[in-house]
Order: sequence, then C-alpha cells, then structure tokens
Amino acid sequence: MDLDLSKRSKPCFKKNRMMSMGKVKNPFLKLCGIGLLTVICISVKAQKVNFTVNSKTGAIQSMNIDNDKQNMNWLIATDGSQYPWITEKYGWGLGYLTLESENKKVKYEWKKPVSTSPTSYTPWDKKTSSFEQTQVYRVGNIRIDVKRSLDHDRLTERYTFTNTGQTCTRISDIGIYTPFNDNYPDATTCIHSRTHAHIWDGESAAYVNALRMGGTAPHLGLVLTEGSIKSYDILERGIDKGNSHTRGVIALNLPDTLLQSGSSYSIQWSLFPHLGNEDFKNKLLQQGSVWMSCNKYMFEKGEKAEIELRSQYPLKDVKLLKNGKPIKIKQKGRVWKAEAIMEQPGEVRFEILYNNGRRTHADCLVHSSFDKLIEKRTEFIRTHQQMNDTNDMRYGAYMVYDNEANRIYKNDTPNCNPVDRDEGAERLGMGILLAKQYLLTHKPELKESLLKYVRFVRERLQTEDYTTYSSVDQKGRNRGYNYMWVAELYFQMYKVTGNKQYAIDGYQTLCSMFRQFGYGFYAINIPVCLGLQSLKKAGMTNEYEHLKDEFIKSGDVFVKNGMNYPKHEVNYEQSIVAPALQFLLQLYIETGIRKYFDDAQRQLPVLEAFNGCQPSYYLHDISIRHWDGYWFGKRELFGDTMPHYWSTITAEVFHLYAQCTGKAAYQQRAEEIVSNNLCLFFEDGKASCAYVYPHEVNGIKAQFYDEYANDQDWALVHYLLVNKGL
Repeated sequence: MDLDLSKRSKPCFKKNRMMSMGKVKNPFLKLCGIGLLTVICISVKAQKVNFTVNSKTGAIQSMNIDNDKQNMNWLIATDGSQYPWITEKYGWGLGYLTLESENKKVKYEWKKPVSTSPTSYTPWDKKTSSFEQTQVYRVGNIRIDVKRSLDHDRLTERYTFTNTGQTCTRISDIGIYTPFNDNYPDATTCIHSRTHAHIWDGESAAYVNALRMGGTAPHLGLVLTEGSIKSYDILERGIDKGNSHTRGVIALNLPDTLLQSGSSYSIQWSLFPHLGNEDFKNKLLQQGSVWMSCNKYMFEKGEKAEIELRSQYPLKDVKLLKNGKPIKIKQKGRVWKAEAIMEQPGEVRFEILYNNGRRTHADCLVHSSFDKLIEKRTEFIRTHQQMNDTNDMRYGAYMVYDNEANRIYKNDTPNCNPVDRDEGAERLGMGILLAKQYLLTHKPELKESLLKYVRFVRERLQTEDYTTYSSVDQKGRNRGYNYMWVAELYFQMYKVTGNKQYAIDGYQTLCSMFRQFGYGFYAINIPVCLGLQSLKKAGMTNEYEHLKDEFIKSGDVFVKNGMNYPKHEVNYEQSIVAPALQFLLQLYIETGIRKYFDDAQRQLPVLEAFNGCQPSYYLHDISIRHWDGYWFGKRELFGDTMPHYWSTITAEVFHLYAQCTGKAAYQQRAEEIVSNNLCLFFEDGKASCAYVYPHEVNGIKAQFYDEYANDQDWALVHYLLVNKGL
C-alpha cells in the first residue's frame, strides 16, 4: 500500500505555526513497515490529550496530558521496560474474545492490524483540527475496526465487531485492554506519575475516573458513549509479577453478543482531561452519559432509599426497576428521582432503562439491623472463633475461621503466607471489637471471654519486656504493627475493667515499640487519644508526659517526611497514607499543636484520591486495594479486594477531620465508608476477609466473598468509633 502524505502532512511542519486548544501541533509521521502491511507510526500532540501509537500493533502505547508539569504517562509501558511480563500484546485497544459457532468455542486475541487507514487532518485554515485513524484486525470470521479521532480535548475510540462469515456467530468473553498506570514503585513516583483507576462497570453509563495518586490535576477520564461495559478483568497478577506493588493489566469487558452474517456491534468511548471529581462528572454529562446515585448504599431494613438520575440532555422512556420490578420515578428538569422502602435483607439492584435500550444501575445492600449484625458477629467470635482447647498453646486466642469447613482454621495446611493466618497480628481486631461491644452491652460472657483472651496475649504473644510477636512460638515476626494493636487492646481493657494494670501494659507496649522501631514507623491505629486519655485517667502523670513526648517525636518525623511516605510492607498504599493522617490528627487533638493539623490537611487530597464514587456498596468512597485476598484469604487470589476493611482507616481520618474542622460532610463520608464495609458480615454472624470484585483475575472467576473470616473485624472496630464514639 502506497500512501502519499505530502499534501496532508506538509502544513504540519510549517515553521512556527502553532494551533489553539484541541489542535494538533508538531506531529511526527513516518512510514513503518514494508510489503503487504504499511503502518503509520504516529505521535499525536494536542493541547489536552497526547498519545503515541505502536507501529506494529496499532495499539496506543503512551498517553499524556498537555501542560502536565510531570508529563505523566497514564499507561503502563508495554515494551517490557516497566514490567518485563507486560509486553506489546497488552497495548491499549488490543484484546481478546471467544467465538462460538456450530458448537465450537475458540478464544482469540487481536494483536496486529491487517490494515491501517491514512491519518487525516483538517485544513489549517479551519478553526479546529482533528486527527482520525482506523486500525483493522481480523480474528476468525470477525473483523474488528478500531477508529480513533482526536478533536479538541477529547480522544474518541470506536470499536466495531463485524461478522464477515456466512453463519451466525456468538461472541463472548470480550475484553479490551486499558492498561492504566496503576502500580506502586515508591511514594514519590506514585504521587506524581501514577493513577488510581476508579472503574464503574455500569453498562451504558460505564466510566473510568483515573485520578493522579497525588490528587493534583490534571486527571484523566474515560466515558462510554455507545454500547455497554458489564465488568472488568485483571491480568498479569502474581507473587512473581509485581507482588503487592501493581494492580495488573485492566481489561474492560463487553457483553456477549450474537452476530448474524454481515451484522456489526459497536462500542465507543471518549478520553478527556479533567480537574477532579466534580469536573469529571460535569464532562461526563456533557458527553451524553448519565449519572446515577443513591442517598447511600447500605441500609437497615425499613429505611428509605432515594435514587437519582442526572442527564444534561433529554431522555426518553425512563423506567426504574427494583430487583426487576418497576417502581415510580418522577422527572424534574434533567433530574429523575424516586424513593423506595428497603423491605427485606439482601442485595437490591436499582436499574434505570432509558433511550430505547440503554441502561445502568446502582447496587445497594440491606441488613436487618446494624447493631444486631455487630451483636451477632461478636457472639459468633466468642462462641466459634476462640481457641478453647487447653492442650493447645493458643488457648484463649481468637482464630481465623473457615466458613466452608465450619471450624476454626488452625493454620495447619500449606498456604502462601501462614503469618497472615496466625493467632496474633491483625486477628487482634477481634479482641478490640469485643471490648468495645462490652462497653455497649456489659454482657458478662463477653468480659469472661476477653479476660481469657488478654491473658493469652500477655503470656503467649509478649515477652516480659513487652516485645510483641504474631504467634506463640515467638519466632521471626516481631512486627511493628502488632504493638499498636496490642496497646489498643490493653487500653480498651482498662476501660472495660478499670484495672490500672492494663493501662500500664498499654504504656509499656508502646514504649517497647518506640525502643525497637524508632519514630518513623507508619503503624495502623496508633492509639494516641485513647492511650493518653487512659494514662491521664489512671493518674499516671509521668507516663502520660513521656508518651506524649514520644508521640510528638514521631509526629515531627511524619511532618518532615510530608508526602515522601516511607516503604513498609508495600511500597506505597492507602494503609500508609491513612495512618499518617490518622496519627497527625489525633496528635493535634491531644496537643493543640497546629502544624500537625496543617500537614494532615495538606496530605488529605492524597488519601482521597484512593477513593472512588461509583454507585455501589462495594465501591462508593472505598479505597482501591488489590492484594489482601491473596495474603489473607483461603482462595489466595490477587485482584481488587473492594471493599476491604482497611478502607475504614480512611473513615476514621474523615471522622477525626470532621471533629477538627466541623465539616459535617466528612463525618457523613466516614459513616458511609464503615457502613459499606458491613457487606463483609453476614446475618448468621459469619464474615469474610475480602470480596474480590473483578469478573476474572488471570482467567480465574472472581466476584466472590472469600471463605476465611480472618481480619475483617477491624471494619467493625472503626464502625463503632465513627458511629458510637468508642
């Protein structure tokens, strides 16, 4: 194929000729390849969106936003330079599908185009210019046309699947690679040059809100304008593929479709820069999508749900379904509203149908009673998860529970990481939860269980000098996090019993931590307020002053570090950022020293960037996490674990921030986060450590609650803090 680009490209090289917003400037064009296939290797620069296309695959291989000081690439490099296992096959716009015809199923990938249309630009004398190019792929009897056009600040992509065969063909398991640069090399790189990709698989109203991890604009948005996205897959996850430091490759899933001979199916989306969540929402609406939301996503039986749909353009035939049954919806201008009583426990899906076949939804969950749910959970722990075998060294411990086998898991089978299933560490959350529940109920059986448990902690997990281990063998896991959780348990037990010895134990545990780990450890749930207030109440004045000084030394390190968060067990994550703010805000409350609040407030956008705003109890204001199902779950599967209980640390931060500022919106967000995490707890008192959200991870079906009740009870610990002040 011979292309004459002289007439098209000549104006682009005119000296000093610059173009206004949305216009192409300084494009580089050259012919790549010979023979049957000639490919245009092109770098496109616009005022807003810049991207490059791989000359061999036709995939987008890099994307950035103009005027971005960091010149961030929003995509993972697919040449193996960033991760050796992420290669050209994962380029943006490539993908996979399964063809079903005559009782045969064959999986295909489209990797290289069979043809590429010439690049086109509008004449220079027009007010705006555009870019347009089509890559054509073939798999089996399916032709795939990938058309890209750039106009103003938007990159539009259209994917058309055409059956060129003579018989009817069913296409299933369709995934289009969208390799957002969502991974954790280190804090500095993440803050400036990585993104949290918040995905909403909301059918006709699907989107991806890709927020820079540092929280500063510009950000990148993707909005579906035609077709449907039903779910997403995660690929290239594993202990040997980034461990807990990368989210993997994201592929957006299209619905299965039946194509008659000669017929086609298309989806289309636009990519655009934005300034933050509100700007993203506004631009999404400007491009013809809709925005669905509820007043909240977790309900008690009998509560009223308020459903809202917004559109910037007129909609036709708007209908609302509640679990498949129609309910009334009223229109006022470009807003449609409805109310519904949540009558029965269980999942409720609100579906909105509009514009002759388009649809989207919101996912809610109903519990009988939140207080009764916590009561059932604490009772289940007491009766089913406490080791009562006096011949076992773990006698008195609260243990992992296997919901599938209906018994305590004794950590006696091969698994990926026995230290995350042991009798200490994160499992301490169960003891803290039961202590808080006792303060609410004063049930003697809870106190009896707690006394047995705290004796186990002091005698089996700690040495005489308060060195703290995760397991009774006291080998190899003297872990900084443990000290904070054991100390919090002791201070809660001081509240439960009034026994001063527990205040002493809490104090000595923290002193042991500072002796061994210094002042730069970003531990989760450092009990600043609880610890200092307990010592003050116990009349331990000298200890109070000493511990306050130790906290201040740590606070000064945190302020000095700022957003240069040190690596811990993961290079960078929400449970490093959130504990920093959790600690600083508590320190401000207890000392009144302004710099601790100021630095927490400065870091707040970094924490908020982890959270999405999708209309689902799994996702709404929930922090992105994507490894906990592997380390803590029975199925040991990497992949987005949302919600995950550590998202409730963010809830505590919002709660503390509301206390410091009086901003009620943050208290409301805190309450919604801890409420959404109640989906990890079931009406019979059982629980799950993780919900793995994607459709598939590495080809393995996901979308399940893991069978281990492990460490999720921290969500209830934070629920009681946010809602009960405990």
